[in-house]
Amino acid sequence: MMKKIETSIDTLKKDIKEFYDYKKWHFLTLNGVALEDDMLEIQWIFSEYEVKNKIVVYYAHIKYDELIPSIVEIIPSAIISQREIVDMFGVEVEGSQKGLYLDEDSQQKPLSGCSI
Repeated sequence: MMKKIETSIDTLKKDIKEFYDYKKWHFLTLNGVALEDDMLEIQWIFSEYEVKNKIVVYYAHIKYDELIPSIVEIIPSAIISQREIVDMFGVEVEGSQKGLYLDEDSQQKPLSGCSI
C-alpha cells in the first residue's frame, strides 16, 4: 500500500517533523521526477518497519530554480539522497553540495529535463 501526501517546500520540514518517528518509519530515499514546463516532482519516501509494503511518499512540485529545504536536522542520513538530487537534477538543496556522484568531466544534471 502506498500513500502519497502532497506538501510544499514552505511546509515540508514541519510536515516531515510531525510525521517522522524513527522507531516506526525508515527513510528510504529522496527522489526526483522531471515534469513538463520546467517543473520537478521531489519525493521523500518512507517505509514502515513493522508493516510489509506500507510506503508513504511526501511530494512537492517545484521549479528547478527553487531552493529545496533540507531534512537533515530531522533525518541525518538524508544528506546522501539530497546530494544525489543536486548532482542528478542540478537543483539546490539547502546545505547540500554537488559533486557526490559526478566528476567534473561528467555530464552535468543528467536527469534534468527527462520528463515522463
